[in-house]
Amino acid sequence: MDNEKLESFRVYIAEYKTKLTKKFRERKKWTPPNPNHILAVIPGTILDILVKKNQHVKEGEILLILEAMKMENRVIMPFDGTVTSINVTKGETVPKKHIMVEITPD
Repeated sequence: MDNEKLESFRVYIAEYKTKLTKKFRERKKWTPPNPNHILAVIPGTILDILVKKNQHVKEGEILLILEAMKMENRVIMPFDGTVTSINVTKGETVPKKHIMVEITPD
């Protein structure tokens, strides 16, 4: 690590120099989430799907019910749009960050 050069970075107006670790250099880069994908925020089981493909849905309507940690979580529509794809089935167990529903805004 002694032969690595120092990297510069800024925090507000202050500039710092540091050596980057191998773990940091090889990390998975952060990408902003796609607002048109409804993801599972916790692993769970799909209890019910209340929408169909190509259905127009208003903001606040319930898309599906996800059971996690003995609680039934209502997954709601974040904005007015159309359901373009449903990637889960009733009774299916999904992991965290699984794309459950894809939507297109109006």
